[in-house]
Amino acid sequence: MKTTILSMLVMLVAFSSFAQQLGGSNSTYFEIRKYYANEGKLPDLIKRFENHTMALFEKSGMENIVYFLPVENTDNSLTYILGYPDEKSRDRMWEKFSNDPEWKKAKKESEVNGGLVKSVDQTFMKLAKGLNDTPKTQASGIFQLRTYTCYDGKLENLITRFKEHTQDLFEKQGLKNYPYWMTVEKDGSQPKLVYLLGAKDQASFDAGFAAFVKDPEWLKARDASEASGKIVEKVDAVMFKTLPYSPLK
Repeated sequence: MKTTILSMLVMLVAFSSFAQQLGGSNSTYFEIRKYYANEGKLPDLIKRFENHTMALFEKSGMENIVYFLPVENTDNSLTYILGYPDEKSRDRMWEKFSNDPEWKKAKKESEVNGGLVKSVDQTFMKLAKGLNDTPKTQASGIFQLRTYTCYDGKLENLITRFKEHTQDLFEKQGLKNYPYWMTVEKDGSQPKLVYLLGAKDQASFDAGFAAFVKDPEWLKARDASEASGKIVEKVDAVMFKTLPYSPLK
């Protein structure tokens, strides 16, 4: 019973802090959606989100979290993150959105000269426990979306290292911690850690991260945490700039 109550309190603290980061968020289930635009259609897609889609998402009960483009947009893509009250509400809200006459009209009008989206990648997530306790209110000029794949059984070691060392050491170098999530793997495989790291501009990010990886405190923490073996198998990192209408900046 005590364990259950403690777990609930931890989650409430995480949600409260996350809400402060995002201006009152009540979401507990999240989705990264990456849209690959058809050739020449990315500007139209960006405009459709601004003029129609975002408002219709909110109308259907979804929460717009962040909208951004890769700094090096080699695959003609747009990525955004949506929040939902819970996992069960996700499909219901998308059905409501998809059947909305306003959306059907906006979609039809925007595709008079051809479809805008070639394909969509999806990643589902929940908040990472214990890693969202410090609200961040300052805006960043640039973000890096980082995804960590751990060796089997090492995920908790990674979370502990972030909680006890990494997040503070990022801040020490002028890097800003934003929301941390865990992926929801439908096949039952080990979740991945996903988070946003911000800075005022690319030069500041590069300088801060370079200082972080050489920091003696980080090297000591890393080595101590890996005394029984490596923790992280792979890190995927992509630099993004937010679109002007993105709620999170």
